Amino acid sequence: MTNQIIHGDSLEIMKKIPDNSIDVIFADPPYNLQIEDNLFRPNNTKVDGVQDDWDKFESLEEYDRFTYNWLSECKRVLKRDGTIWVIGSYHNIFRVGKIMQDLGFWILNDIVWIKNNPMPNFRGTRFTNAHETLIWASHNRNSKYKFNYKSMKAFNDDKQMRSDWYLPIANGKERIKDSQGKKAHSTQKPLALLYRVILSSTDIGDTILDPFFGTGTTGAVAKLLRRNFIGIEKEKKYISIATKRIEEIKPLDSHLITLDIERPKPRIPFGNLIEDGYIKVGEKLYSRNRDIEATILANGTIKYLDEVGSIHQVSAKILGRSSNNGWSYWYVERDRNLISIDQIREKYRKEKGLI
Repeated sequence: MTNQIIHGDSLEIMKKIPDNSIDVIFADPPYNLQIEDNLFRPNNTKVDGVQDDWDKFESLEEYDRFTYNWLSECKRVLKRDGTIWVIGSYHNIFRVGKIMQDLGFWILNDIVWIKNNPMPNFRGTRFTNAHETLIWASHNRNSKYKFNYKSMKAFNDDKQMRSDWYLPIANGKERIKDSQGKKAHSTQKPLALLYRVILSSTDIGDTILDPFFGTGTTGAVAKLLRRNFIGIEKEKKYISIATKRIEEIKPLDSHLITLDIERPKPRIPFGNLIEDGYIKVGEKLYSRNRDIEATILANGTIKYLDEVGSIHQVSAKILGRSSNNGWSYWYVERDRNLISIDQIREKYRKEKGLI
């Protein structure tokens, strides 16, 4: 079932997916916009908005039943440590969030996708609607979910990635057109949005389910990043577009997308550096400014004045803290220069083949 688009109703197709089998779900469901009248620009041209039959519901109660049913299936097929992303607008996202909480999903973040180029409010009766909301939730409160924090921080110039994402809507060459030159899908999401979603919460080989596949943005990014996907779509015209689109994607080489930065480094006790001669008994440890000096003892402890303890305990005592990371506090002298003992530890890891 993986890496294919399945034609049919998402609820019925999901019933065929085994329990606890999906790593991540990305869902872009109907928003229930309920647009009743035609909308025109100031130049009297008609706005090509969302007026598709698949976005029409008779009432809020019907929409809530629809939402509850497909989210219930998502809950069943999602792995216990998996996560789900659901995107929506002010028309539906609050109802979706309430139902997700009722079903036992644990909300981790609400991401605000701020559009650099939103559609104006042509009637001038409201604020320009310039954002959509993504709810990111784990299967349950105790899920050990995946978040590639270090990768996303590096992606964001070594600053923690925030929950406000400034990204343009899909336009220009990215916007898929039909044979008449009109946009093929009214709510096509940009590749950049799915790139962040998939890079942040999945690994190579994970399986991503998209129950409202549309023109296949999820599948395109999944293939690019060597993830597996399952797409469900009931409109044949979208399946045809998505199939062609995904076939043209060439996956990145594995070594380009292996997130080594996320691997936990093996623990190296300070005593290991002494045993293997990287640091010597009797050698001095210094603070960054050389104003503090301690002596290394044979059992791996250090002595500063009358204080004896681990590199962490002694540095914490000096700083007046309950705890401190000694690896970042202490330095040794090499060729008249101070070198962090953390650099010595990293050298040990490399030379011992531990990274």
